[in-house]
Amino acid sequence: MATDMIPPAGAAVFLAAHGWAGAEIAPLAGDASFRRYFRITHGARRAVLMDAPPPHEDPRPFITIARWLSERGFAAPVILAADEANGLVLIEDFGDDRMREAIETDPDATMALYASAIDLLVALRGHEAMLGLRPYDRTELQREAGLLVDWYCPAVGLEVDAAGYRAAWDAVLERALVEKPVTVLRDYHAENLMLIPAGLGLLDFQDALAGHPAYDLVSLLQDARRDVEPAIEEAMLARYRAATGEGEAFLDAYHVLGAQRNAKIIGIFTRLWKRDGKPRYPTMCPRVWSYLERDLSYPVLGPVAAWFDANIPPELRGDPMMLAGQ
Repeated sequence: MATDMIPPAGAAVFLAAHGWAGAEIAPLAGDASFRRYFRITHGARRAVLMDAPPPHEDPRPFITIARWLSERGFAAPVILAADEANGLVLIEDFGDDRMREAIETDPDATMALYASAIDLLVALRGHEAMLGLRPYDRTELQREAGLLVDWYCPAVGLEVDAAGYRAAWDAVLERALVEKPVTVLRDYHAENLMLIPAGLGLLDFQDALAGHPAYDLVSLLQDARRDVEPAIEEAMLARYRAATGEGEAFLDAYHVLGAQRNAKIIGIFTRLWKRDGKPRYPTMCPRVWSYLERDLSYPVLGPVAAWFDANIPPELRGDPMMLAGQ
């Protein structure tokens, strides 16, 4: 059995202590982090065991944010049991019906599903940001955008103007800041939205910050893991703006955050290959580059677009693993 499929040490004892003695433990999924998930079956009961091993992971933010979301009527998994010191959390099982597969199975449902996801974000912005969340401020946005220069550029053999990169972002990031922040889930996309009887179930929100409401829209509508057609993006942005009364300044923020997030993801996906030995992630970079270039075409991104034009030629915008000849 592969190492990532072996249940964590202490899982059986943890489950027994919480009424799940003798339960079957089956691998369910992993993700880009050190977290792993296992489906727990005990007779007719099912749950999911999250393994968030310290010191790499801390399950407490997931638990806290899940409860905050549930208290406000959003469908986050119920926390059934937790051993925070050992990174074990037993949560409600939302099943296997993800938004992504639902769209692939029934393309006619695409617009309705995206509309539901938009409406959830409209509802979420009606609540003040959760107390205690770190701000999604200029420093954090700059740090994340810098991952492209830190990881992607060296991987494809480029020496670039790092100081100019930072200055270009400094010229536009003011548009991405907001006086009244909301809870930004940060990984809000079709693979983390579950179809459950209550509507859409939320997953993978442990890294939430307090920031601009446009960020989660970018996560959804410029999805690194699946192609989102421009017509869908445009229609869903229109739906969101109609519900919230947002104007052109919001669209500027959306594209600035789109460029920032996509630059970050290209850097992260390269790092997952180079540092963590996960070669499937670079294969998604061409899609992310297409989103990034779409955002860079908007006037508000002029300084950043100029930097990219001067530093990263079109032929070196793609899958870093392929471009590096590996």
